[in-house]
Amino acid sequence: VANLRGADVLINTYWIRFPCGPTTFAEAVRNTRVLLRAAEEAGVRRIVHVSITNASEDSHLPYFRGKGEVERAIRESTLSHAILRPTVIFGPEDILINNIAWSLRRFPAFAVFGRGDYGLQPVFVEDFARVAVEWGGQNEDVVLDVVGPETFTFAELVRLTAKKIGSRTPIVHVPPRLALFFARLIGFWVRDVVLTRDEVEGLMANLLVSDQPPLGQTRLSDWLSQNSSQVGMRYASELARHYR
Repeated sequence: VANLRGADVLINTYWIRFPCGPTTFAEAVRNTRVLLRAAEEAGVRRIVHVSITNASEDSHLPYFRGKGEVERAIRESTLSHAILRPTVIFGPEDILINNIAWSLRRFPAFAVFGRGDYGLQPVFVEDFARVAVEWGGQNEDVVLDVVGPETFTFAELVRLTAKKIGSRTPIVHVPPRLALFFARLIGFWVRDVVLTRDEVEGLMANLLVSDQPPLGQTRLSDWLSQNSSQVGMRYASELARHYR
């Protein structure tokens, strides 16, 4: 409460990508409720909350279900709110796009789980930040998907990334269980969680696409062209970022 007192708008990016040690999705929901109560007591006018496309309390996936529970808590609070629902966010410090490129640079093959025909609408981090700031200055309660102007299947995204960085690594299609097995092996090597079952199921269920008009303007294909010499040069570790 003391830290929030005097603030007009709270932009909340707090969440976890996967359970880690004592930190679970349920605890993340509880922590967010504490934050909301503190914001109310401190007199914060508005919250801009970073959620995820297709968040739902009815989801069988803990990540999306937890995000849905947080959205309900925000709607039930006294705070004016803008709930922003991005898909995959890309930019200089992203994890997914960077680590796809990193894998394409280093391994003899890249495994796509299933047919790879499930969709993504990546949004540039600065576009998302612009939308967050714009809606922080409003009073209307809204729930908005924040997606980029391009839609790819996952297989198309991998092929595009390979083309932009000049990789000739073969792209192979494997059953999801086998892809997760390979991801775990790589995870042991890099000491990180490379991919989770929830992420695979969420992707394959097309939960990272939207039917709303895109609010992002930056095209991933253009950004990859401009940053092809840098993207994927280093592995981006979720756990290292979490504990630093």
